[in-house]
Amino acid sequence: MAGGVQIDRDGRVGICRIASPETRNALSPGLLNAIAQGLETLASDPDTRAIVLAGSDEVFATGADPATLGAAGSELPHEATAAFWDRLAAIELPIVAATSGWALGTGFELALACDMIVATKATRLGQPEVALGLIPGGGATQRLTRVLGKQRTMELILTGRRMGGEQAYKYGLVNVLADKRHWFQAAVDLATGIAERAPIAVRLAKRAVLAADRENLEEGLATERELLAQAMATEDRVEGVNAFLEGRPPRFEGR
Repeated sequence: MAGGVQIDRDGRVGICRIASPETRNALSPGLLNAIAQGLETLASDPDTRAIVLAGSDEVFATGADPATLGAAGSELPHEATAAFWDRLAAIELPIVAATSGWALGTGFELALACDMIVATKATRLGQPEVALGLIPGGGATQRLTRVLGKQRTMELILTGRRMGGEQAYKYGLVNVLADKRHWFQAAVDLATGIAERAPIAVRLAKRAVLAADRENLEEGLATERELLAQAMATEDRVEGVNAFLEGRPPRFEGR
């Protein structure tokens, strides 16, 4: 373990576990840097095809220590961590956030910045910044609006209230609502299903979906066509089609 982060593997799934129980996984600049380094290490391994980012049974991650915010004066607390979000966005492999317990403030934003979320009924998600005289600074105002729409996002952020995992699942914010005893395995299972697919196609498909947040429809369709052309040029595409026609499992090599 380095800097409050544990790195492990389960087959082709890389696992980055946030493990700073003494701070309840409060996302200090140092811990965010350790998470980024862990994710980058996993993503650079050619045998890794998907990643699970997890916390503990009690807490996924929480925001900054309010005491440090009180001492910050007029400085923007997220300036020191802005580079983290760019590093996270640069990870090409799909990332599944495995949340159990608390995911508040920056911790909720971290889950939102991942590609999929697994939660339990005991998961508690929220942006409490307004109660401290602040607003979210890690993307919640933008990502939540894109998923939930303006009305629900306004309610969550302006009240600062916490949302349970079951409600988040009904809203379409959570991909899998898992049993409290099996939340981590549910995330690994989801990531394993992705890791079994053609790795180049998976990375290209992730880019295509993310383009929908940045581009208008015409631009997004053009991006999709460009990425499809790249997928068509791979050996994995030939293997996938042949395996389908021959009625056998494909053997994707990432070429």
